[in-house]
Formats: sequence, C-alpha cells, structure tokens
Amino acid sequence: MKVIIFGSTGATGQQVVKQALEQGHDVTAFARSPEKFDQTHEKLQVLKGDVLDFASVEGAIRGHDAVLCAIGRPPSDKSNLRANGTKNIIRAMEKTGVKRLICQSSDGVGDSRERLPFIYKYLLVPFLLRRVFADHELQENHIKKSRLDWTIARPTALTNGDHTGAYQQGYNGDNKKVANKISRADTADFMLKQLADNDYLHQTPSLSY
Repeated sequence: MKVIIFGSTGATGQQVVKQALEQGHDVTAFARSPEKFDQTHEKLQVLKGDVLDFASVEGAIRGHDAVLCAIGRPPSDKSNLRANGTKNIIRAMEKTGVKRLICQSSDGVGDSRERLPFIYKYLLVPFLLRRVFADHELQENHIKKSRLDWTIARPTALTNGDHTGAYQQGYNGDNKKVANKISRADTADFMLKQLADNDYLHQTPSLSY
C-alpha cells in the first residue's frame, strides 16, 4: 500500500514510518524539516512541506492509498497546528479522492474525558495540557464532519517503550485494569493495523496496557 505520514519527524510518527517500511508499504514522510529525518529505505520518500500550506498538502497526498496523521506540538504552542493542519489534510483528501485517514489523538479527548485519572483530569490537563487537548478536540471535530473513512486512535500517556503488540484497544470506562500508558511503538502498531481492518471505522478507540 502507498501511504503518506504527517508528523513523520515526531516520536510517534517516526515509529509509524519505521513499522510501515518493515511491513513493506511504500511510504512518503511529509516533513517541514526533512533534515530532522534520519531514516533511509528504498521504499521511503521524504517530502518537504508545511501542513498549513494547502497546495503542498494536496500535491503530497495525491496518488496515495491512505493517510496517517501523528501531528504534534509542544504544550505551550498556541497555533492549533493539529486542527488546522488536519483540516488541510481532510480538504486535500476529499479533493484528490483519497478516503482512508488514521489519526492519532489522545485519550481524555471528547467523550473519553471522564475516564482520565484524577491527576490528569484535574491538574495536568487544565493547567499544563489545556491547549493540547483543545487542539485535539478541534482536530477530532474536523475529522468527524468529513466524508472520509476515518479512525481516530486515542492513546493514553505515551512512552518510549518497546513495540510489544500486546495492548488494550477500544475499551470502555468500566475497565478498571487500564495502565494509562502505552508506547509510541505500540500506538504506531495499532494505527498501521487499521490499514487492513475496518472494525474501528468512524470510531475513536482508546489504547493502553
């Protein structure tokens, strides 16, 4: 499959690129700063572009089978890059006829907020991660209003742990055994599995150990 990955230089995005190549996909890594990208592969194309520039996004997406989005910014960022960039991605996909979108958001966004641990719900999100969660909320709203075949992955707290392939997905608030953490590698694993699986089409599954 020919896939394009936005947010490819971020910690999760790099895992998506790495695993996509290992699985034999033809990969385009869209990056504002390609010099930050240190992976090389015969099936990898690194494409310089700005996700806020619609023309470059449209040109990059054309001809691909699916889009994976792992755009991220520091908690202090005020630009709503996730939401605004994803809006351009959606518009470009609808214009070019690419239908499948798999996007990383976060557990605790939207209807998953109530199952956040106490420290996240009342301390970290309101005081440190408020902009991040607001950005993800707008991002998810844009996706849900689209005509795309979308899946939004909502990982819990991301770690740099190993790729295990063993994690919980799509659980509900009644599950008391959730670890509230998952590695970026396993988040990438889940996102890539959605390329061949429609079980979570138009859904927002949470991910955790």
